[in-house]
Amino acid sequence: MASDRAGGVQSLERAFDLLERMADAGGEVGLSELSTSSGLPLPTIHRLMRTLVDCGYVRQQPNRRYALGPRLIRLGETASRLLGTWARPYLAELVDATGETANMALLDGDEVVYVAQVPSRHSMRMFTEVGRRVLPHSTGVGKALLAHVPPEEVRALLGRTGMPAATERTITDPDAFLAELAHIREQGYAVDDNEQEIGVRCLAVTVPGSPTAAAISVSGPAGRVTEAATEKIVPVLQAAARHLSAALTAGTAG
Repeated sequence: MASDRAGGVQSLERAFDLLERMADAGGEVGLSELSTSSGLPLPTIHRLMRTLVDCGYVRQQPNRRYALGPRLIRLGETASRLLGTWARPYLAELVDATGETANMALLDGDEVVYVAQVPSRHSMRMFTEVGRRVLPHSTGVGKALLAHVPPEEVRALLGRTGMPAATERTITDPDAFLAELAHIREQGYAVDDNEQEIGVRCLAVTVPGSPTAAAISVSGPAGRVTEAATEKIVPVLQAAARHLSAALTAGTAG
């Protein structure tokens, strides 16, 4: 009986590992690719994939390759909402420490989606609706997230989005944007300097070790989120990201 349980747990671990590998590969793979990347024998992978197909978490395409299935969407959407809920206490601490609006966002496909926000108490403040989607090249959170994506993948994404200008300050050249990402990796934080909306400045960092790529930010009027304020805000922002990361990876938040 104990060995059955152990085998069941191992199968579960392997199934989740295969789903993760499929996601890393863009959502669609062949069995041979999964076998090469996972080191598992083809019969084992085939058995696990058939179970995932039967459950709706994977679907088999007409070309015989396997793709992530629609039942995962509900799980992902619910998990995203919970992630935003868990982040709120840390965003609230950021607002207390900086006086400005704090946000959390994820990269979903080619877009950034905001999953949580705690607004500033100033009468003049930034407000981004939770659930809002924007292109990443003109946002602090988008830049922070893309700074950790391989350059060839960033170029492909920019080719698909077209890099439209939200303001005259938006970076619209792929080479200039990749140079900006290199600078972000060096300094450890991203800046949206009037690039999404004139008069608004945003500072952002990724949440290290987050189960899904996430970034948090502080945004406010450019007259308050100045260069001098940046020096004070960034360490607080980085500390909040570390604390949130520790809570998420420990399976608790608060």
